[in-house]
Amino acid sequence: MIFTLAELGSRVGGEIAGDGATEIARVAPLEDAGPGDISFFSNKKYRQAFEASRAGAFVVEPEQEVPAGRAALRVKNAYLAFAKISTLFHPPVQAMPAVAEQAYVHPSARVDPSAEVMPFAFVGPGARVGARCVLFPGVYVGPGARLGEDCVLWPNAVVRDRCVLGDRVVLEPGCVVGSDGFGFAFDPAGEGGSGPRHYKVPQIGIVVVEDDVELGANTCVDRATLGKTVVGRGAKIDNLVQLAHNVQVGPLSILVSQVGIVGHVNIGDGAQLAAQAGIMNDVEAGATVLGSPSRDKAEYLRVQAALTRLPELLKRVRELEKHIEKLEGKP
Repeated sequence: MIFTLAELGSRVGGEIAGDGATEIARVAPLEDAGPGDISFFSNKKYRQAFEASRAGAFVVEPEQEVPAGRAALRVKNAYLAFAKISTLFHPPVQAMPAVAEQAYVHPSARVDPSAEVMPFAFVGPGARVGARCVLFPGVYVGPGARLGEDCVLWPNAVVRDRCVLGDRVVLEPGCVVGSDGFGFAFDPAGEGGSGPRHYKVPQIGIVVVEDDVELGANTCVDRATLGKTVVGRGAKIDNLVQLAHNVQVGPLSILVSQVGIVGHVNIGDGAQLAAQAGIMNDVEAGATVLGSPSRDKAEYLRVQAALTRLPELLKRVRELEKHIEKLEGKP
């Protein structure tokens, strides 16, 4: 697939600098790009690679200078424009309508004729798979589960019984939607006086994943004890994230890798949870939190700055203690 720079510019807007007839065959990083490639530059730390790059064209912000003789597409929000251009060369997975012979679809399940179910995928009793969905090998769609339109479930993704996916949901490999929430009641006596035990609380709720959500590889979203665990519209959740039962994640939130969220908390719309954040309480809409337990970004950065001074502060405290002891006449 080949586009001219002018054609790419017409797709994303912006201003062409240089030869709009420059043909572009792929997107590539600055250091690997050649004359038929387009690359992206916005971070000053890569300036040396930018100036040395052999790319045929660059996507840059409007005010960015470009080496003499190089073509460029100047556009506000260059990163977004580059993402859209990259999508032109690497479009999302498209369903090839078919149910593989080696797949299992229960007679009571409904799979839209436009969907693709690959070998060794499983669709359980009463489940629904919407138009143009793609189920890769090893996918499990449990009894009564619902998938909207244009969903992509990569290998070994799981949607357990009665859970619901909206439209255009992506589950990366190994993602689990609807695993049991971690709920146990302590029984001091045990059954028939057999001794203490942890008695499992049935997790009879579901998970609802709204439209345009992407859940990363090996991410787990627990079903509610009662009611619903909800991941709001457009939320993006990285690999290895854990959402406990009855969590409510607001629309357009971003949760980065290894985030853990305890049960029964609310994550506000558009919140950003940094890598390895441990969420113990509600997070306000639009907030950015870091650390475990999590703190507001500004507070977290102040704490980290103070920690770097601890050795110096401890030394000063010891010196002050010695000085006070001398003043008090202690040996």
